[in-house]
Amino acid sequence: MILDAVSNGEFYNTLNPRFAKAFAYLKTIDPAAMAEGKYEIDGKEIFMSVVERDLKTPEEAALEVHDKYIDIQIVVAGQESFGWKDRKVCASPRGEMSVEKDILFYDDKPSTYFTLQPGEFAIFFPGDAHAPLVGQGHIKKCIIKVLA
Repeated sequence: MILDAVSNGEFYNTLNPRFAKAFAYLKTIDPAAMAEGKYEIDGKEIFMSVVERDLKTPEEAALEVHDKYIDIQIVVAGQESFGWKDRKVCASPRGEMSVEKDILFYDDKPSTYFTLQPGEFAIFFPGDAHAPLVGQGHIKKCIIKVLA
């Protein structure tokens, strides 16, 4: 997992060959002005969803993991907390991995929490179990999916 400001995104371009395109795309848009929906950046290799959601209590927000995609989650408006836990120590999956949706939920509890402000991001790799949408109120965010 990585936490940083969007303005520093290019520092992570060497971690995945698709990160450069994802962070370059962010420089060309105004996420605050974008409608909710899915935006193609590079076919199925890189795409972005803009979402607005009500936040949940820590107990309501389940840990999730992805096998195929890396998440770059960017807060646009509001503030969002996340739970995190090393996937290797998660022991209570809820069913099986949905290959179609690239998601598996866990009933395990996060080992830590952190909060992002507008203009900050978190990168979650396949080894990062993360519980998004924790807090009070409403947020707008972008979720960029990058093929791992």
